[in-house]
Amino acid sequence: MSSSNQPDALPVVVIGAGPAGLAAAAHLVQRGLPVEVLEAGPTVASNLAGVRQVRLFSPWRYNVDRASRALLEPTGWQAPDDEALPTAGELVDHYLAPLARTAALAPHIRLRARVTAISRSGHDKVRTAGRDSSAFILRVETPDGTHEQRARAVIDASGTWSQPNPLGIHGLPALGEVENRDHIVYGMPDILGGERARYAGRTVLVVGAGHSAAGNLLALATLAADVPDTRIAWVVRGADLRRLFGGGENDGLPARGELGSRLRGLVEAGRLEVHTGFGIRAIERTPQGLRVVAEDATRGAVEGVDEIVAATGARPDLSLTRELRVRHDPWLESTDALAPLIDPNVHSCGTVRPHGHRELAHPETGFFAIGAKSYGRAPNFLLATGYEQARSVVAALAGDLAAADDVQLELPETGVCSVDLASPDLTGASAACCGGPATTDASACCVLDEVKKAEGEPGCGCGTTPVPVAVPIALRPAAEPAKSTCCG
Repeated sequence: MSSSNQPDALPVVVIGAGPAGLAAAAHLVQRGLPVEVLEAGPTVASNLAGVRQVRLFSPWRYNVDRASRALLEPTGWQAPDDEALPTAGELVDHYLAPLARTAALAPHIRLRARVTAISRSGHDKVRTAGRDSSAFILRVETPDGTHEQRARAVIDASGTWSQPNPLGIHGLPALGEVENRDHIVYGMPDILGGERARYAGRTVLVVGAGHSAAGNLLALATLAADVPDTRIAWVVRGADLRRLFGGGENDGLPARGELGSRLRGLVEAGRLEVHTGFGIRAIERTPQGLRVVAEDATRGAVEGVDEIVAATGARPDLSLTRELRVRHDPWLESTDALAPLIDPNVHSCGTVRPHGHRELAHPETGFFAIGAKSYGRAPNFLLATGYEQARSVVAALAGDLAAADDVQLELPETGVCSVDLASPDLTGASAACCGGPATTDASACCVLDEVKKAEGEPGCGCGTTPVPVAVPIALRPAAEPAKSTCCG
């Protein structure tokens, strides 16, 4: 690995060879900037490869980056049908793996190279003089030992998949969670394939209220249709299932809308044992199986559980940047500029206004996190967002600020803001307000909502009762804001 300390002679180092990381590499090549990609796993897109069976709800047209397509087309690569829905495995096999094999990228990708820390050459976090002109230092673990990689800039696209959230309601592991880890799988196991024997005929508890939870529940329901002794329980810490049930046919991604509609059908048909308002305090081992205990004693416990599937989301690994000058939002762990656009406490549409290098920048010049990691703990990240982040950040590193600032992001809205999912036995809440895609104009409703509601006034188009929305970081309250049914 390079030992030069002249930043202009060094590559931009990309951490992670997943979709966002390879997109960043492709844009760097397109801009004529040297690049090195460090991937912790044994293959590119190792995280996606671990959930090969999962079908994405975004079609191919949202999943192929433009600069990556430009590298692939001269090789004879055949673009998939824009409207087809790939599995994670197909995304790897038909797009990411061929992209990594291109002559432009292959020599610059290092597998089994895990970055464990990042700093500045000759500088700890405290020292300022000469900091911005010093190279980055990355500590990298490889099968041959620990090495150092120097870089002119760093793009962290390492994602969050390997850092699952624990089951406990407090953000900490539930009491007994570590001791019973042999019966817990985090994420999306292959329930209908390689993991079928583990779940067939067992009592399985799914924890979580996101799309991964929905996918697990639907797979278990299919399994239960073949193996009737399979019992499915589902616990959600909130009382409102509207976001997961989604907008149905109003969803800009039909497969995402169908996912929620199918899950709602299972609930209404009584095929799932549903526990809402159930925050997990403890997991206890009993002769009858695991006993999952709620923090709220009035919610009781789920008894006789054989296996737990924790679809509780993930969080970024912030330890990499301990010696960098980074500024994160205090509760989302995204950048503080991005947080108001994506805060799940106050956004329900699944849309986000276009954002790029400026919202992703830290006080540490030349360091950016993109992809799922850029969202911190916020959910519902789409690949198209990561691709536009990569394009903007690379343009900024190349000095083309006009292109870097010309951020164009069109995401399909969920439809959950306008659909009526107010059945009290399922949601316990009234129908949502607002609706429509996020916009960029400073006079647009979404922007005015932030200002108006921060001042206690009704937001535009939201009726007469103020509803909390994301506000600029300086105006956000110290306490956790109330849940909102308006989108931004």
